[in-house]
Amino acid sequence: MNPTPLTRLVLAWVVLALTVGSAGATPQPVPLRIPVAIAAEARTEASKTRLTITLSQEVEAQGFLMERPDRVVIELPEINFQLPPQAGIRRDGLIASFRYGLYAPDRSRIVIDLTQPALISRLDVTTRPSDGAALMTIELVRTDRESFRQAVRPPDPPSTGSISSSAAPGPADPRPLIVLDAGHGGIDPGALASTGVFEKDIVIAFAHRLRERLLADGNYRVLLTREGDVFVSLDERVRMARAARADLFISIHADSISSAPHVRGGTVYTGAERATDAESANLADRENQADAVAGHDSRGGSNEVADILHELMLRETRGFSHRFAKKLLGQLGPVMPLSKKPHREAGFRVLRAPDVPSVLVELGYLSSRKDIDLLTSDAWRDRTAAAMTAAINQFFGARVAGQRLAPVSP
Repeated sequence: MNPTPLTRLVLAWVVLALTVGSAGATPQPVPLRIPVAIAAEARTEASKTRLTITLSQEVEAQGFLMERPDRVVIELPEINFQLPPQAGIRRDGLIASFRYGLYAPDRSRIVIDLTQPALISRLDVTTRPSDGAALMTIELVRTDRESFRQAVRPPDPPSTGSISSSAAPGPADPRPLIVLDAGHGGIDPGALASTGVFEKDIVIAFAHRLRERLLADGNYRVLLTREGDVFVSLDERVRMARAARADLFISIHADSISSAPHVRGGTVYTGAERATDAESANLADRENQADAVAGHDSRGGSNEVADILHELMLRETRGFSHRFAKKLLGQLGPVMPLSKKPHREAGFRVLRAPDVPSVLVELGYLSSRKDIDLLTSDAWRDRTAAAMTAAINQFFGARVAGQRLAPVSP
């Protein structure tokens, strides 16, 4: 029997009270510091669609509209979303689907994909007298394209995130700096496996394991673009690597093709203006929409590789990227299944740093049951992290002994 939203709310309070109770003392209920979202319901009447989120306590909420694609974004304080995995994957009136999650430290978002232009006619949070739960109501009303366009918020300004000094030591440290970029995160879950596991959780677990392996021998410095379940824009991931003067950037993902569950295996991608094939182009297009998925619009950002000098630098850097990709595939082949075409090229935005060798690794397919079993296996993560570390050692050659040398050619 599935617990009701009220039951889940009561259980959350009980668990928290028991957790904070001291040994030998009688546990006392305390207010939840982070509000919990425990239920979601959508209803449509005539030209209006209403989405109601049940919360453990009242919060402040603000909403705005975004275009291309049409979305409604609800800004919230940090919320602990305890909704069923399939809660937002449905179509109801003006709502095509919706996502939720952490957007930035102490900030969450709900992003609603629209079936047609709509305005926010109501956004409020009220307390339900029967049990004290808070109800956040988001009411949408159908509108015309011009009215929607006039209400759309302008693009977000370029990100100004900072890098942890402990993660990126100063220039006096000669060890190569490796940036591990766990794809997606927070409100952007990435692909969803049939088992209910999200891509964002699989890749962050692997990134942490790979970091442990790289740090074990003391040969490298390692920076993660995200430490936990938080959204980081694509441009910010590249900016972090460049600002830290990274020597290598590895973006970690897991693909999914629901129409072909038999397809499996890992693939290493390097950046290129023209994709190797249609499948690679489609994958790059999907990954490049990660910002839109999270309700982030970076169209106002500057073009880092617009001039000729940057293009020449990018071309040279991609040569190093190709060399690392070959070494990586040589080490991964014996420890994990590879796709039929394991080295491909495509125009991924995270591979556009003109001065940092970069690859994107698809660890496997979440649409393949066999790959899911590997991706969630501690033993597989250990073997694969060890293989990647060996490839990195080969790539930097004598430099891992403390010499400031360029990567060794094959």
